[in-house]
Order: sequence, then structure tokens, then C-alpha cells
Amino acid sequence: MIYSNACAYAIRALTRLTMVRPDGYVLLDELCEGTDLPRHFVAKIFQDLVRNGLLVSAKGRGGGFALARPPQDIPLIDIMSIIDSKDDLDSCVVGMAKCDDDQPCPQHEEWKNLRGEIRKFLEETNLKTMADTLNNKMQIIGEPAPIFKSKSKPVKYNAPSN
Repeated sequence: MIYSNACAYAIRALTRLTMVRPDGYVLLDELCEGTDLPRHFVAKIFQDLVRNGLLVSAKGRGGGFALARPPQDIPLIDIMSIIDSKDDLDSCVVGMAKCDDDQPCPQHEEWKNLRGEIRKFLEETNLKTMADTLNNKMQIIGEPAPIFKSKSKPVKYNAPSN
């Protein structure tokens, strides 16, 4: 597996949020309804994402969680960096404490190439792409896109930091 279960849940929940309300707030109960996303676990994950500036939250009517930036500006590597660590991609695939070009493990060369491809995928794939792809696949299989009944405030994206 490329990343932890927590990271997989984060990507799935954020993709669903992007698919339904890319520029508004979503209640956590609605986001998890009809899925196998564990609500309490997703709540903890979302709090981490709020603390790290990837999500914003608002209380009250029309509140919930929303993306802090447009979905096309959130690559999967940003999610992985918060939930797991980008450094996980640099660790030895067989768990050796020291593994590099000078002291390689038996899988070093193969993993080095795969790691580069995985990193490239995570850097180039954003939440908008994930949501568009999921929506297309749901249409192909005849499954309707989720519809959230709650009203939502529009979100004001954070200005990009330079």
C-alpha cells in the first residue's frame, strides 16, 4: 500500500466532498452517509486537515467542512504529507534502517524507480481530477452522484501563500 488507511480515508472523503460541493461546506454526517467511511475517524482526520490549512470549518447553519483552496490546487501529495508523511516514500521498502545507493537493500533499485513514479502520480493528481474521474465512473455504472440536502455557505478560499 502506498499510504495508510487514514490517508486513504482522507483522500476518499475529500474526493467525495469535491464531487458534491467543491466550493461550499459539507456536514460530516452527510459526507459519510451511505459510505463505509467511519464518521468518528474521518472527523479526527478532518480536524488535522483544518489545523494544517487544507480544510476550513464553520459552525452553525450552512457550516461544516470545506476545502481551503480550489480542488485543482490540492494534489494528493499535500494530503499524504499531512496524514502520513512524504518521508514514508523515502524509507526502505523492506524496512532496513539504512538503505541508499551506497548500501542498498535487495529491492532498492526496483523501489527507487517505483517510488519516483508514485511521487509523480501523487504530485500531479489533484482532488478535482479525482472527483471528475469518480463522477465519470459512477455514471458509467449507472450509480447516481451523492446529493447533500443541507444548505451550504459559499467558501472563501485562502489566498495562496508565496
